[in-house]
Amino acid sequence: MFKKLIVITILGFAGSAFAQDATCTANATEKKLSGAAKTSFLKKCEKDAAAKCDIASKEKKLSGAAKNSFSKKCVRDAVGAA
Repeated sequence: MFKKLIVITILGFAGSAFAQDATCTANATEKKLSGAAKTSFLKKCEKDAAAKCDIASKEKKLSGAAKNSFSKKCVRDAVGAA
């Protein structure tokens, strides 16, 4: 029960890592990208976000399911809605 509470608390703050940055999707729209250029941009942006989220999870000393859950939400928040 305590682990679940910790995971929920951490996930609540996961979006704060990218709160100041616009999402990848918003950036692609702002740059008026479409087709292959948009796909390439989003793929690179998602890869960069995954790297940042991995670093953040290491800083928080997460492991196992908590790390996976944190990373998924962190990347999803960074990429934004498609």
